[in-house]
Amino acid sequence: MILGLANPGAQYEGSRHNVGGDAVRLLAQRHHATLKLESRQRCLSATIVTDIGRVTLAVPTTFMNESGAALPPLFRRVSMEDPARLLVAHDELDLDPGRLRLKWAGGLAGHNGLKSIAGVLSTQDFWRLRIGIGKPPTKEQGADWVLRPPTGERRRDLVQTVEAAADALEQALSVPMDEAQRRVNAPTGE
Repeated sequence: MILGLANPGAQYEGSRHNVGGDAVRLLAQRHHATLKLESRQRCLSATIVTDIGRVTLAVPTTFMNESGAALPPLFRRVSMEDPARLLVAHDELDLDPGRLRLKWAGGLAGHNGLKSIAGVLSTQDFWRLRIGIGKPPTKEQGADWVLRPPTGERRRDLVQTVEAAADALEQALSVPMDEAQRRVNAPTGE
């Protein structure tokens, strides 16, 4: 299962905070799948067929800090019990814009969406695709930095970042996770 984190609502579309959800939406488009509203699961979801089998793509319809609420009913619907089979795509302030890191488990770095998921699953042992959005110029600009869509060149850069994140998710669907991790995390040019 691949879960892309985002806030619902038109006012957040194209924001840095929504890059995880945007990457999953793009991945669904590439596989000619339509993410459909699953109200009981509190998410948009679709199932695609890949080289590794059937994979559920989902974007919670909750706000970021309640992202985990979508997982129990979604796990039940697809008969998934092992959180180690979950890959969460999310924005990451601690990575430069455009940088990607595929990571197994670890800390939550203050990300409220990850905190919600770890709380619901009672574990931090799941995969993450960390999508770098960089830090705002000042701490006071933090909320605007993540919640408002960038403009101009920064908008174009964010679109390219979402495309690169969808490419990274494709890697996770085509090779074993340790190999996908090596490829995604390799310095540019390798």
